[in-house]
Amino acid sequence: MTNLTIGSAFGDPEIPVHLDARRFNRHTFWCGQSGSGKTYALGVVLEQLLLKTELPLLILDPNGDYTRLRETRPSAQGDDASTISERDIRVFRSGPSGGEPLHVRYTELSVASKAAVLQLDPIADADEYNVLLHAGADAQDFDPGHLLSRLRASGDPGQARLANRMENLQVLEWDLWARGASTVLEAIDERPHATVLDLGGFAHPVEPKVAALAVLEHLWARREERRPVLIVIDEAHNICSPNPQTAVERALTAQLVQIAAEGRKFGLWLLLSTQRPTKIHPNVLSQCDNLALMRVNAPRDLAEIADVFGFASDEAIRRSSGFAQGQALFAGGFISEPTFVQMGARITEEAGGDVRVPLRAQ
Repeated sequence: MTNLTIGSAFGDPEIPVHLDARRFNRHTFWCGQSGSGKTYALGVVLEQLLLKTELPLLILDPNGDYTRLRETRPSAQGDDASTISERDIRVFRSGPSGGEPLHVRYTELSVASKAAVLQLDPIADADEYNVLLHAGADAQDFDPGHLLSRLRASGDPGQARLANRMENLQVLEWDLWARGASTVLEAIDERPHATVLDLGGFAHPVEPKVAALAVLEHLWARREERRPVLIVIDEAHNICSPNPQTAVERALTAQLVQIAAEGRKFGLWLLLSTQRPTKIHPNVLSQCDNLALMRVNAPRDLAEIADVFGFASDEAIRRSSGFAQGQALFAGGFISEPTFVQMGARITEEAGGDVRVPLRAQ
């Protein structure tokens, strides 16, 4: 068994606590309210996976908290720090933040996903949807101006309406589109040790969700290759809502429900991190076999966790309301028995972190 050392037992720092790396071939739910140390603690586990396994990590990171995962702390010395620094960790940035840009190709989305982006209904918008269904475009030669001109010059009213819709929604102006450049999907296919997608810098609020949809759809389309990957979704309530409102949100949630139900046998394993279980679609939450629980105060949330994760006692789950920062309950397949843990120190830099209150000099 490959052990991941994540911290020590409550009350005794001399007793290390380990997770079984092999059991990350199940879906994992990670929960903790704001200020519980959830982001820092998850980083500890991701570092251990990088150190002790060859399991590729794909991190959907809406707040840029893991963009420094390849940078070791000055205080981190020895073999572990050297090993982390030698791992193939690629960070893709959104918006104008610099670095390797996070791009996908509009033309490589499925027809259903393109329709979701364009808010097209196959019945209510039958003519435009039919144009989309039969349209062909070269992924390497995608130019918004050229595409709109071609559609309008066709003389077909359906194509003209589709061009107007694209222009009115300003979809073709998004920074997300590759327009012939390389895409994050190509990098993911290479299976680096970790691929971090910084989703927080896009100008349009739909872009992060379309980026996530493109990535998940791509992995699902190639599932028969059975190439393992741990899909880490931070602030997962933004991507896996129980009540999706838009067409893109519905498509994204449906894809995650499918991966949660069927992806395990293909090596598509989820790790969902969020503040509240009630904000995650129940058909995804119920498929999780591993639980990492940090401080949660809301009685409704505690009741939901106890109801879904029967392998941890109600009493153990209720204790989480009194956890200090960095304390957690681990239960499920990746640990021998429910265990209370004081999380260990990070090796790599945390990009996020709380903003401090400015104080006056004494």
